[in-house]
Amino acid sequence: MLAPTPPDKLVDENGRPYFLWDCDVTLELLRTLLTSDDREERAYWAGKVMRQAKPDDALILISPAQMRALWPDLERFLGKTKPFWAWLLERLS
Repeated sequence: MLAPTPPDKLVDENGRPYFLWDCDVTLELLRTLLTSDDREERAYWAGKVMRQAKPDDALILISPAQMRALWPDLERFLGKTKPFWAWLLERLS
């Protein structure tokens, strides 16, 4: 059972998600970046979300199927969270 962050707590007054504290990207722009035609751009932003957001929030924004499809390109962006995501995606198969 997912317990995502409530919508009113997900973004600040400027529309920036709590987990993107280090860049000025709104949730609307993030959704666009996650669907970019540029695979490298999609992988970077998916990795950033998976690394910095609560897992439940990451799974709301990026489906496990999308994560698996991007895995070869995004795993380098996961840092210390890579083992967790590898484990979780295996169990969500």
